[in-house]
Amino acid sequence: MLQFNRTYFAFTVFLFLLETAIALFVHDNFIRPYFGDFLVVMLLYCFLKSFLNVSVWVAAGLVLLFSFAIEIAQYFNTVEKLGLQHYKIAKVVFGNSFAWMDLLAYILGILTVISIEKTHFKTTK
Repeated sequence: MLQFNRTYFAFTVFLFLLETAIALFVHDNFIRPYFGDFLVVMLLYCFLKSFLNVSVWVAAGLVLLFSFAIEIAQYFNTVEKLGLQHYKIAKVVFGNSFAWMDLLAYILGILTVISIEKTHFKTTK
C-alpha cells in the first residue's frame, strides 16, 4: 500500500507552487476562490497518490470526503470554536467561510482528475 511515486510527487510540487502563487499574487473574485479550490483537490489527490498505491476511485473518494469535511467545518465556524482564529495557518488550512460553490469546485476538480486518469493514464481501477 505504501509506495513512493515520483510522477505524482512532481505533480504535487507543481500544484503546490501554483496554489502558492495564486494565494500570494492573485486577488480576484474567480481564480483565487474557485480555481484555487478546483486545483486544491488535484493537489491533495496527487499528494495521496505520491505515497499510497490505492485506486483512482479510492484516492478520489478520500480527497473529496476530506474536502467536504473541511468545508463543513467552515460552515460550523470550527476555527473560532477551537480558539484558533488568531493563527493564520489555521485560517489557511481550514479557510474562513463556507460556500456552496466551493463544493462544486471540489467535485469538478475530482471529476477532472478521474477524467485525466482515465484518458491519459488508463488507471481507473
